[in-house]
Amino acid sequence: MAMAEPEGAPKESFRPSMLIYDTRYRAITIQVLVLAGVLALIGWLVNNTLHNLEILGKPLGFGFLFEPASYDINQRLIEYNSRDTHLRAAFVGLLNTLLVAAAGCALATIIGLFVGVLRLSKNWLVGRLMTVYVEGFRNVPVLLWILLTMAILIDTAPRPAAFRKGEASMLFDAIAITNRGIYIPEPVFSRSLGNIHLFGSSSLRFDVSLDLVAILVALIAGIIASILVRRWADRVQEETGDRPTTWHIRTALVVVPPVLVLWALGFHLVYPELKGFNFKGGIHLRNSFIALWLALSLYTAAFIAEIVRAGIQSVPKGQTEAALALGLSGGQTMRLVILPQALRVIIPPLISQYLNLTKNSSLAIAVGYMDITGTLGGITLNQTGRELESIMLLMLVYLAISLSISSVMNWYNKRVKLKER
Repeated sequence: MAMAEPEGAPKESFRPSMLIYDTRYRAITIQVLVLAGVLALIGWLVNNTLHNLEILGKPLGFGFLFEPASYDINQRLIEYNSRDTHLRAAFVGLLNTLLVAAAGCALATIIGLFVGVLRLSKNWLVGRLMTVYVEGFRNVPVLLWILLTMAILIDTAPRPAAFRKGEASMLFDAIAITNRGIYIPEPVFSRSLGNIHLFGSSSLRFDVSLDLVAILVALIAGIIASILVRRWADRVQEETGDRPTTWHIRTALVVVPPVLVLWALGFHLVYPELKGFNFKGGIHLRNSFIALWLALSLYTAAFIAEIVRAGIQSVPKGQTEAALALGLSGGQTMRLVILPQALRVIIPPLISQYLNLTKNSSLAIAVGYMDITGTLGGITLNQTGRELESIMLLMLVYLAISLSISSVMNWYNKRVKLKER
């Protein structure tokens, strides 16, 4: 038994040797030394890099971003011409990256959800077909799928001249699928509210459509009203045991306001027309965008399907049996009982797949789609010779996008997780 220290005994004074031999301080000492070493190494690398750049006559700087880009971008969401700056070109490329990433994540989620559910089908043929799809896409590099999809679009779709000769016809008399891309109707407003110019005359300037803002405001207001009606129905059900029928009211609240706004703005569609050697009017979706979007979506959906399958199988079978015993159909059981519980298992790995799809979009240059890698990390880098600055900015952009996706999905994951009482 240890003897108690006499009361009033002098405490041991601190000595430098205690930083090494005293376990109370040793861990802190080691961490401080390692941190100092890492910082010294980073400082040496930075100083050596800056010194070498000075010798090469390329001191670190970002003034090149404000020089004329002198190259065109065929697919763009905002106005751009070759006289604009490299910063403007990079911004156009960033919007293209965000477009294909958002569209790819949405389509991959839908396909992955259906394939994951169908993989569990008791129908032998359906289950085997889904297995072939998953294994086929997962085990072939995504770059090959992008190139194959591009080749299929170019080689199988008809030329614009085929529409004039009657060898091909427009889908629903509104959509033209050609080897140069897909032409779809363009929404136009005869009583438009105009645009708002953001950021003035800077390289990041872009126009925000007041028509789109009005539609979004009406839609959001309808959704909020629908949520309030649902909460009212929940309270009535808790108090009386009977739930009032509100689906028609909620649907009208979401649909009617945007429709009224569209009518007030004079909404109509402008269809593409064959004039000369190509189609004019409408919206032109180039093959480069379509190939990249489809290939990334189908490739990522194969991984999402496995995540969905594992999430569904993680729910105890007793949940399914209980739902069926209550009279729910198979579809209702999956939609109302199984999937809500499986989401808690599905969401965390789903975040990684969204991040992978976003980063894989950097392969866009293989089919000529000008994303942020093709503009800032491609033509701008080669024209200006600013390799270090361009790559650093490119890394920061992808880091910011990835962290944003992770933050949103983690927030949603916290919303759906089980809460202890």
